Amino acid sequence: AFGGDPRSPESPITDRERDLAASIQVVAEEILLRMGRHAHELTGEDRLCLAGGVALNCVANGRILREGPFQELWIQPASGDSGGALGAALLANYQILGQKRIVTGRDTQRGSFLGPAFSDDQIERELKKAEATYSRFEDDAELCHAVSEDLARGHVIGWFQGPMEFGPRALGSRSILGDPRRPDMQTTMNLKIKYRESFRPFAPAVLADRASEHFELSPETESPYMLLVAPVRRDSQGPSGSEVSSPNLMDELRAIGGPLPAVTHVDGSARIQTVDEGRNPLFHALLKAFEAQTGCPVLINTSFNVRGEPIVRTPGEAYRCFLATEMDALVAGHFYLTKAKNRSMDRQTVEAHLSRFSLD
Repeated sequence: AFGGDPRSPESPITDRERDLAASIQVVAEEILLRMGRHAHELTGEDRLCLAGGVALNCVANGRILREGPFQELWIQPASGDSGGALGAALLANYQILGQKRIVTGRDTQRGSFLGPAFSDDQIERELKKAEATYSRFEDDAELCHAVSEDLARGHVIGWFQGPMEFGPRALGSRSILGDPRRPDMQTTMNLKIKYRESFRPFAPAVLADRASEHFELSPETESPYMLLVAPVRRDSQGPSGSEVSSPNLMDELRAIGGPLPAVTHVDGSARIQTVDEGRNPLFHALLKAFEAQTGCPVLINTSFNVRGEPIVRTPGEAYRCFLATEMDALVAGHFYLTKAKNRSMDRQTVEAHLSRFSLD
């Protein structure tokens, strides 16, 4: 449609690719803003609900919230074709079976933690089967304290807990975590953990009651499903955050400053997940422990997988991904595994595994 060949993955990013991506994004945002305004004119409603694949465009969602006529915005976290499963269940429940719909005024999707969960006994059976070496914590507080200490040292942690998320975002059940204060952490996690292009940004998970201190969100705005982009606060980001202009995208990324460089994109924004105790008490406890350790209520949160691979579902898949990457530790349930005590996969096995998946 625009002439010329598509860019190959991992090839240099030229002004043509940058301009095309920016232009398509701006047009999409304008269309969505106009649709939102039109819906508001037709209905007079001040709350907007979004679903469908385009609703995963979190930059556009952030503009709708900031610039649109709506007081509240809610986005179905499994937007796209897979979310039709929820729609079918709701249709059957309310319109076919005639069940009464109770409106509570709050999100009742339970954090989208609707997938399979594994008990400590099930996790331990899989770890023993894999001949893994591990230690066990009996107490959540001790576990979170140990993990927060390792994160503060710059370790990258695989975090496998509770029911799996329904939808494309890891929300603190099948996540890879890191310290957002470290300027090199974005490149490290992209190249050594995710095996993907190093310009790609990571999302911050932040304590819900502290989000407005670090990002340009109102205190009452929630983003539990990582579907809103907002600017990092100028006083939080620092003066170098988005003021370096260079033909080399990586030069711009390296110039990002401030206390949260690993989750601040080149335009000074971040894709935010707010974490509250009600939806995910253990992940909330970990963020509290990290804040107590460092003064920072934010962690990098990216999906527990490598390039193109589905997010890990089982303890065995988590252990394989842990061995196949340069992750420092794996926390599965109450079990703690370090790379120092578990043999990494040889490079040939890793490459054979990665070759099954295309770059996304």
